[in-house]
Amino acid sequence: MVDTDQLLNRVAQGDASARGPLLERHRTRLRGMIALRLDRRLRARVDPSDVLQESLAEAAAKLDEFVHRRPLPFYPWLRRIAWEKLVQLHRWHLRTGKRSVSREEAGLPLPDESAAQLADRLASQSSSPSARLRRAELRQRVQSALARLGSRDREVLVLRYLEHLSTREIAAVLGLAESGVKTRQLRALQRLRDLLGYLEGDSR
Repeated sequence: MVDTDQLLNRVAQGDASARGPLLERHRTRLRGMIALRLDRRLRARVDPSDVLQESLAEAAAKLDEFVHRRPLPFYPWLRRIAWEKLVQLHRWHLRTGKRSVSREEAGLPLPDESAAQLADRLASQSSSPSARLRRAELRQRVQSALARLGSRDREVLVLRYLEHLSTREIAAVLGLAESGVKTRQLRALQRLRDLLGYLEGDSR
């Protein structure tokens, strides 16, 4: 199977037939990210598939420039285009204040459903004493702990456990070294465990 780097090289060499497969290769993954991040208040007016199509169209228009410069790995670059469209949509429809989209940690609010999904993923992997609790109770406590977690810590967990980005891709998205990503992820998980312990103590 032809991989992303091979397709990028073919595009760079002028092979027009590689352009479509390159973009289509990441369609499902990119749509998942858009659906994950789209505020539920917008879903009656905005379809994730429309955001996806606009993002892919913009990427197609900018692809020649990208393949010659390659400022980021391909998927984080493609994802950034979609991210900027989501930020614009939130500004237009929800009248949020201006914020930088150059750094991911500036963030969009994580929709409640996505936060619940992240809590479920983390609860299922928990090796803490909390894992002895009933799954539904643990999931609720993890969600409460996530709500108290700092946005930078929460974001790295979303990128890893919901978007399933690799360390290299997270580094590109956040503008960090790979070692910095690993440190931040470990720190976020430790803070989450600490919050879980605090919440459990509070409930006794």
